Amino acid sequence: MKILVAIAFFLILASLGSALLFLMRDRGKSNRTVKALAFRVGFSITLFLLILFAHSQGWIQPTGIR
Repeated sequence: MKILVAIAFFLILASLGSALLFLMRDRGKSNRTVKALAFRVGFSITLFLLILFAHSQGWIQPTGIR
């Protein structure tokens, strides 16, 4: 489960980086920045749903504040 979360975080950061790159390179003339940010939102929602599903299945347990 830790590996899946790490991969998801990497995809989110990579999408954010590519959006910045497209923004600097295209100067707002194309929709590539919007698409990259939309993918970032999609990855974030997918990660959130994956964590909720894993918790409901008992694959992960909350540890609380120690």
